[in-house]
Parts: sequence; C-alpha cells; structure tokens
Amino acid sequence: MRRLPARADYDPAVAYRLFDEAVMCHVGYVLDGVPYVIPMLHVRADDRLYLHGAAGNRTLDAVVSGAAVCVETTLLDGLVLGRSAYENSVNYRSVIAFGQGRPVEGEDAKRDAMTLLLRRLLPPGRLEDVRALSPRELARTKVIELTLAECSVKVRRGPALDDRRDLDAPVWAGEIPFLSVLGTPRHDGAGRTDIPAPAFPDGWAGPPNPR
Repeated sequence: MRRLPARADYDPAVAYRLFDEAVMCHVGYVLDGVPYVIPMLHVRADDRLYLHGAAGNRTLDAVVSGAAVCVETTLLDGLVLGRSAYENSVNYRSVIAFGQGRPVEGEDAKRDAMTLLLRRLLPPGRLEDVRALSPRELARTKVIELTLAECSVKVRRGPALDDRRDLDAPVWAGEIPFLSVLGTPRHDGAGRTDIPAPAFPDGWAGPPNPR
C-alpha cells in the first residue's frame, strides 16, 4: 500500500475478521466496458467467501464467466472531530478482496452455503422455526465461491491529526463512536397476527451471528 502505508494490515486473520463482522459487502466488476458495484450478502468459511443471488443475476453471471471482481466492505467505527475543518475524519476498517469467482455446484453444496449464510444473518434458533429451502428454491439460487487469496486491508484509528498550532484552540476534539443496534421488531402485516415477536437470545446483538 503506497497511500498512508501505516494504515495497512497484512495479517490474513484481520481480513477474515472484517468480512465476518460486516453484514453486507459490495461486489465490483466491469461488464461490456461499464463498471458496476452491487451490494450483496456474504458469508466466509475458512479462506472462502460465498455470495448468492438469483439464478439469472447479471452480477453473478459475469463473475462465473470469468470476469475479475473485487469484493469490498467497510466498518465505520467513529466520527473523528478535529480542531480544524481539514482534520475532521472517520475511524474505519476496510477490506477489498480481488479474484475470480467459481459457481458452487450441486444441491447439497448450495444448501450448505446458504445454511451458513442464514445462520450468520438470523437470530439463533430462527432457521429451525421456518420452512427449509426447497429444491426448487435452490435451483433458482446461484452461489459463488471466491478464494480470499489477495486482499487489501486498511484501518484508521485514533484522534484527528491536528496541527500543533491548533491544539490551544477553544474547540472540543475527539471521537464519537458509531454504533449499530437492533430496533423493536415490527410485524409485516400479513398472515397470522396472534404470534408474538421472537425474543432476542441473551447476548445476541444482531448479525453477524457467531458460527
């Protein structure tokens, strides 16, 4: 990394952890000379990242056809307030993976990948309460596997890099943590209305769900 190399991290475990913490990622590719970036759900298993979509999904079709892709996610940790307009920033952790995707073939393999994704996204026990994926639904789903062999990780931590001449200014400086929290469940308005909303398990703060 040439731009601010001190913010780079070359530990593969850090890249894996960032994909594990992020609920969604963005998939970038070029099709017929036009760049596209698409938000998608993902799940990691060992050094592989799984993406899914409809069988006719143009993004996944492009990936399967051999197009080079990059998959990116960023976690915003805090707003960094400096003493000058120039030094306001954010603390964040980001990772970009580069490579080519491969289709996951076979009903059993696709079901395993989708089960990983759903267990990661849903509250514990929820997957056992709902109807399982049918063979028809699996046939309408395309799952892509990307090996996390080439990744770029960049992390910013700490306060603003204020100029020394500004340190005595009568201005508060520091970090405002950025937090994502679950809200109150809302019924979808369809079907039975006599079923209470599920209670979140103790210690569960929302996806991603530990596997």
